[in-house]
Amino acid sequence: MGQWLDSITGWLGANPSWVAVAIFIVAFVECVAIAGIVVPGTVLMFAIAALAGSGILDLSTVLLLGFAGGLLGDLVSYVLGRRFHQNIRQLPGLRSHPEWMSGAEAYFQRYGIASLLVGRFIGPLRPMLPMIAGMCDMPFPRFLAVSIVAAIGWSIAYLLPGWAAGAAVRLPLPEGFWSEAAVVGAVLAVLAGVSVQSSLRQQRYATKLISALCLAAMVALFVFWPHLDRFDHGLMTLVQEHRSEAAQNIVLLVTSIGDFKVQFLAAALVVLVLLVARQWRHAAFALATLLGTALANGALKAFFARARPEVLVDPLTSYSMPSGHSSAAFALFMTLAVLAGRSQPVRLRLAWLVLGGIPALAIALSRVYLGVHWPTDILAGMMLALSVCAASLTLVQHRQPLPAMSPRVWWLMVPAVTALLGGFAVHGLSHAVLRYQYLQ
Repeated sequence: MGQWLDSITGWLGANPSWVAVAIFIVAFVECVAIAGIVVPGTVLMFAIAALAGSGILDLSTVLLLGFAGGLLGDLVSYVLGRRFHQNIRQLPGLRSHPEWMSGAEAYFQRYGIASLLVGRFIGPLRPMLPMIAGMCDMPFPRFLAVSIVAAIGWSIAYLLPGWAAGAAVRLPLPEGFWSEAAVVGAVLAVLAGVSVQSSLRQQRYATKLISALCLAAMVALFVFWPHLDRFDHGLMTLVQEHRSEAAQNIVLLVTSIGDFKVQFLAAALVVLVLLVARQWRHAAFALATLLGTALANGALKAFFARARPEVLVDPLTSYSMPSGHSSAAFALFMTLAVLAGRSQPVRLRLAWLVLGGIPALAIALSRVYLGVHWPTDILAGMMLALSVCAASLTLVQHRQPLPAMSPRVWWLMVPAVTALLGGFAVHGLSHAVLRYQYLQ
C-alpha cells in the first residue's frame, strides 16, 4: 500500500494540474457505495491534501472540491438504493459481504437522520448509509439537506489536517516551532486517547477523569504559554499567509456565530426549551455548562490579562486568553452533543461529540484567521469548556445516569437553535466586515 500511495503522490507532484481532479475523485470514491469500503481513501485524501497545501491549491478550493466530491458520492449511492431497493443486495461485492448491508441497515433503522450525520465519520458506514436511505425511500429533499451538512463537516475534518501539514512544511516557520507543536499535539493526543478509552470501557469515573484532564491542560496553557511563543507565532504565520478574499466573508460569517450576544441567546433558548418541556435535569446540566463556562472565561481573562495579537489594523482592547468565542462555542455544541447522545451506545455518543466539535472548532479557528486570538487562546477556551461540561455532567449524574430526552424536545430545540444562529450569522455579516479590519 505504501508503494502504491507513493506512486500516486509522486505522479501528482510531477503533474500538479491534476491535484484538484484527484481530490474530487478520491472524495467521491470514499463516499460512494461499496467502493468507499474497499478503497483506502482516508489515507489517500490526507496525502493529496498535504500535496495541495504545499503551494498547489488554497484551502478554500481544497475544501470545496472535497465537499463536492463527497456530496456527489452520497447522491450516487442514494440513487442506487432508490433504483434497486432490495435487489441492491445482489450487486457485486454485496453478495459476498452481506454484513456490509446488514450493519448499515440496522444503524439507519435505529437512528434515522442522525445516522447520516454521525455515520459520516464512521469508516465502514459512510459509503453505505446514503444507499440505505435511498433503499428505504427517505424523501430526497430531507436526504439532500442532511447530506450537505454532513459533507461540509466531513470535508473539513478529513482535508484540513493534511492541507495544514503540507502548508506548514513549505513555510519558513520559526526555529523550534515543530518541537513546541509536537508537545502540544502529544498532550492533546494523550488527552483524547485517555478520554476515549475510559469512555469505551464505561468506567464510572470517566467524566471526572475527562474534566480533570481538560482542567490540567488548561492550567498548563496558562502557565506555559510564554514558552509556546514560537508555536503561537508559527501557526499564526501559517494561517495569515493563506488569507484570501474568497474565504474572508465565510470566516466572518462563522465567527459572527460565536459573538457574545448570539451565544447568550442560543444558550438561553436551549435552557428555556428544556425548562418548558420539564426536562429538569437536562436543563440543569445545560445551565451549569453554559453559565459556568461564561463566568469562568470572564474571570480568567481578567486575571491573566494577556494582550491580543497585533495583526489587526485596529486591535481589540479586551484581553485575549482564553478565547470567549472558543469557550462559548464548545460549551454550546458540546452541550447539544451530550444531550443528543444520552442512552445511546458509547461509540455513537463519541461520534456525536466529534460532530458537535466541528462547528465549535470552526468558530475557534476563525479567531486565529482574523488575528484576534493566539492559537493557545482558543485551546485554553476549548479546554475550559470541555472541563466545565464534563464536571457538570458528573454532578447531574451523581445519583443516576442522565436519561435520553424526548424526541419531540430534541426536534424542537435543534431547529430553533439552528434558525437563531443562522439568522444572526447572515444579519451580522455586514457588521462584521466593518468591525474586523486586518492587513491586506
